[in-house]
Amino acid sequence: MEYKDYYKILGVSRDAKADQIKAAYRKLARKYHPDVSKEPNAEERFKEVNEANEVLKDSEKRAQYDALGSGWHAGDNFRPPPGAGARGAAGRGYEFSEEEAAQFSDFFSSIFGGMGGGRGGRSSGFGNAGMNADPFAARGRDQTARIRISLEEAYQGGTRQLRLEVPEIDAQGQVKTRIRTLNVRIPAGVTEGQQIRLAGQGSAGGGSASQSSSAGDLFLEVELEPHAVFRSEGKDIHLKLPIAPWEAARGATVPVPTLGGTVSLKIPAGSQSGQRLRLKGRGLPGKPAGDAFVQLEISNPPADSDEARAAFDALAEHFKSFNPRAKLGV
Repeated sequence: MEYKDYYKILGVSRDAKADQIKAAYRKLARKYHPDVSKEPNAEERFKEVNEANEVLKDSEKRAQYDALGSGWHAGDNFRPPPGAGARGAAGRGYEFSEEEAAQFSDFFSSIFGGMGGGRGGRSSGFGNAGMNADPFAARGRDQTARIRISLEEAYQGGTRQLRLEVPEIDAQGQVKTRIRTLNVRIPAGVTEGQQIRLAGQGSAGGGSASQSSSAGDLFLEVELEPHAVFRSEGKDIHLKLPIAPWEAARGATVPVPTLGGTVSLKIPAGSQSGQRLRLKGRGLPGKPAGDAFVQLEISNPPADSDEARAAFDALAEHFKSFNPRAKLGV
């Protein structure tokens, strides 16, 4: 069998962090999803990407895969070491559902076990369960879609009505589009890229009249709308707060907007533009809740009158020895 380079499949280095692997997987899964991609090999690539992610996202499976060594190249003739597939990491086997097993390659099976025998050389890893089932009673395919919500909705949660255009084949074999309307519950504290699972709302299952199968699930990937004031990063919220020069110099307590309402923030004396202050627990809700990070920006009043210009002249005279560019050597 051929060796599979899971790192190459996802386009990441062998020392990639978990968040890099997750980001690469999401990008490729969207690109090659059979319901979206027009590329002829999309389904095969989608399976490869899912298999690579199944291994690299799990620290135990990844360690077991890495133990094969880094001298292998994609397509090399691979023979599993003695005992491979009989035990997973920490001396235990990995088990997969029959549907999952059907998606994995022989290379994967030879390393992680949980499969072997049965129809097509694979079984579910659960004894003889399902061996006599209708071979056409396949569970419906999971589907993905995006749902775009505001930061306020992400903070508060709530219910959204979602309209989906679903392609269907009519009695004449023609593809028609049907509009489905779903009421979706948005959990409070949902973040960018998080998925909301709607059980049984994916593609319908196949099967005979006596042995039908369940529908797949629908996964909604959350996309947060740009906000005029806030920027989200995970459960944390970031905002820029204008302050007056005298508030920065002398210190002050000022009002700050957050998603949960206005709160007070103490500005330390001697604060500078770009300085960040933290409001603990004022980000998106959760366990733990995110924080709000406030970046200070000193905002000068306009010098649009004789009195205002005179005030600036007095300030300049008082601080004539101050050079704001001293650190630049000029």
